[in-house]
Amino acid sequence: MTGIRMIGFDADDTLWRSQDYFDDAQAEFERIVGRYVDLADVRVLDALYAVETANIEVFGYGVKGMTLSMIESATQITGGRIAALDLHRIVEMAKGLLRHPVELLPGIRKAVEAVAADFEVVLITKGDLFHQEAKVRDSGLSDLFRRIEIVSEKDPPTYTRLLAEFDIDAGQFLMIGNSLRSDIAPVLALGGWGVHMPYRTTWAHETEAKIDAALDARMCVVADPDALPDAVAMLAARASASRED
Repeated sequence: MTGIRMIGFDADDTLWRSQDYFDDAQAEFERIVGRYVDLADVRVLDALYAVETANIEVFGYGVKGMTLSMIESATQITGGRIAALDLHRIVEMAKGLLRHPVELLPGIRKAVEAVAADFEVVLITKGDLFHQEAKVRDSGLSDLFRRIEIVSEKDPPTYTRLLAEFDIDAGQFLMIGNSLRSDIAPVLALGGWGVHMPYRTTWAHETEAKIDAALDARMCVVADPDALPDAVAMLAARASASRED
């Protein structure tokens, strides 16, 4: 019997498009702030990222936290000169983000179904509860997953708690996702397995991860959903062989 019993899937930019909308919002934020400062002299997006990173522990992840950070950043960057109407534009932009359609990545439903034919699959995503629940509902994929977990952070303590609830050890779990920081590194650190499927654009915060070269055998990288079933099968065989050893 394979050593891997359960497969976890990330949601945003693994099952459906997400970061594209945030990138568009950041570009619009830069245009708004550019009415008050010379963009050649001010690194607006760097300033926004610094504020967002500092605020994660207060606001968490998602559109609402990003919006509050945009308002704070805009006030700081413009020295308090930004008009109320432009702050309102930022809020309206956020509402648009919360209402954007769920667009599945090509081939992802077929890939999840193929993996689910051989393993129990769960969905593990982080962010704003209401927004994530809405996206899961609108995706049409919820019927494929044994459990759907929406968490505030994806780190070793969170995965440890979830694995205990799933009643499996880390070596029996494989996580699929686009984020090295949230989906791959913490699972590998616990002794699990990972398939990294990078999206074409990724928030800088999610790329900040170091993976020990000694753990490379526990993960692989694929370019698209079509490659997921074979990647999972390869790592499952590797996991089974490692248990036999």
